[in-house]
Amino acid sequence: MKKKIAILGSTGSIGETTLSIIKIKSKDFIIDTLMANSNFIKIKNQIKKYKPNNFVVNNYETFKKLNKVSNFKNTKIFNNYDRLLKNKKFDILICAIPGIDGLKPTLEFTKRSKKILIANKETIICGWELLNKIIKKNKIQMVPIDSEHFSVSELLKDGNHKNISEIYITASGGPFFKKNKLNNISPNQALKHPKWSMGKKISIDSATMINKLLEYYEAQKLFKNYKNKIKIIIHPQALTHAIVRYKNGLTKFLFHEPHMSIPIINAIYDNKNNIEDFKKLNSNFFLDNYNKMEFYKVTKKNFPPFKILNMKKIYKSTHIIINAANEILVDCFLRKKIEFKGIIMGLEQVLRHKNYKKYAIKNPNNLNNIYYVNSWAKEITKRLLKKK
Repeated sequence: MKKKIAILGSTGSIGETTLSIIKIKSKDFIIDTLMANSNFIKIKNQIKKYKPNNFVVNNYETFKKLNKVSNFKNTKIFNNYDRLLKNKKFDILICAIPGIDGLKPTLEFTKRSKKILIANKETIICGWELLNKIIKKNKIQMVPIDSEHFSVSELLKDGNHKNISEIYITASGGPFFKKNKLNNISPNQALKHPKWSMGKKISIDSATMINKLLEYYEAQKLFKNYKNKIKIIIHPQALTHAIVRYKNGLTKFLFHEPHMSIPIINAIYDNKNNIEDFKKLNSNFFLDNYNKMEFYKVTKKNFPPFKILNMKKIYKSTHIIINAANEILVDCFLRKKIEFKGIIMGLEQVLRHKNYKKYAIKNPNNLNNIYYVNSWAKEITKRLLKKK
């Protein structure tokens, strides 16, 4: 039987990659629902190319524009998902809306899905208690598809859990690895990631390495039993995505070409697939690259958010505050309102604020609390920026 699929964030890199995979094996899937925000051209093209049953367009102006200029026979267009979800069930849900905006739709769609593939780290960082509760209650299969977390979950499948000494998630180091001075960095420079093609926000996060900090927090949520064993290691070649070191002296590496399609394909098909059906790989890739791999310990010099990584006052909602403040700071940098170094400095300033603990101790066990802390962090970041 065909699998009924929904993709939240269909116009982003994860969404587009997933759609290209599904297109190759269209006989296996029904594209039931796509969701995106405001990219009119991409939404219009996706409706024409993939003919989803439904398309949720969150931005009202884009929604109105679509309805005015086009008449899509096979696709119903919605401005919100409430009415759409009343009698819906999905076999596979891909969660790839960036930022905390992805939290609520991810929770609502997850309730109606058998299996979720999640790439929205903010949902896990900010709303893990809520998401995990739904997953357990409904016995939903969840697969993280960020390459690092997918790789860790694969390495943990052998069941030799008691013997684990350390788990490493890898960081490429971004475009400024080994660069001593980060003065006069322009947004264009920061957006040029050496290995991955991504959206603006995540590209800046990779340049500051905040992305890896958030992925570290994500890993602590996903792999709770190993929380104190998870570490970050810098690996500029981005070929090894996770490492598990055992007490018996053995170490396992998970290595694959730096293509997001590899974890996505394996997650969709539960590893029961031939990658060559989707993507032509270089059969000599490992032999050509194994001797080029380098690994570096995280230090104050090579990991800008080192102080934040090692801060002692971590509370239940600390991660929400870091994520929210970072969103404001990255936006300001992209609009050239602050310097590149100002992103990390701004985060550290928010975490030193006199009211930090008051909000950080809030329990993120409901959406109201999560949004309350998120709003405070964004507002206080804006206020601090105005004082400069």
